[in-house]
Amino acid sequence: MLTNNQKNNLDKIIKDFNFSGSKKYKLIVLFGLLGDFDSFEYAINLNKFINNHHNKNIDIFAIAIGNEIGKYKFCKFTGFPNKNLEVVNNNKIHQELKASKGIDIGLGGWINMLIMLSGINSLKTIREVIRGYTGDRNSKQIFCDEDDINLFNLIKFSGILFKKSCGDGYLRPFELATYRLKNMFEILQNWNDYILENKYLPQRGATFLLNDKDQIIYKYFSNDVLGYSSKMENPLFFLSEKCK
Repeated sequence: MLTNNQKNNLDKIIKDFNFSGSKKYKLIVLFGLLGDFDSFEYAINLNKFINNHHNKNIDIFAIAIGNEIGKYKFCKFTGFPNKNLEVVNNNKIHQELKASKGIDIGLGGWINMLIMLSGINSLKTIREVIRGYTGDRNSKQIFCDEDDINLFNLIKFSGILFKKSCGDGYLRPFELATYRLKNMFEILQNWNDYILENKYLPQRGATFLLNDKDQIIYKYFSNDVLGYSSKMENPLFFLSEKCK
């Protein structure tokens, strides 16, 4: 359960950003920085959900730390609806909702992020990195046979390579790692637009699903890099379960 203060702050955010919506359910996602690995991956998955469920009775809104230039590039790359994403220039909202700030040892955002990427105080991270290379029979495949994959403009191949080497119908070995490398390349190419301030690199996000009475029926606070869902093998499971 959220505290009364957290719920009041969430209600204020919905009002201030006009996240009213017209459908039965409302999803409010709190990203960290626009250029966070989790922000990219989560936004891409949400866009796929939106495209695959045109009649789904849910409005999806998000807030991220960034600027308008970064927002434009982020939405263009991930497909997340520009009109449904708001950017802020600090983590005040994250603090008000008690989202995890991640590690802070006083040596700057880069060092804090590297420590979390190593798995310290970010327990899901190593498991997710390993899953990216080993694959997962409980997860869906990412790439179609005809997808063109370009890694750092050095390695180019089509998605059918995964099918020829490992079959299809599940998350194949190296598939998720390849997908994340593509996202990383986009972030690195546009670092100054996606990363507003390095000190916010460790900032984690949160998810709130509300019904038509603005009652919270699902919530999740991330504590890990690459841990924006409690079930990373099926990160949007809660939408299928709750929004029937």
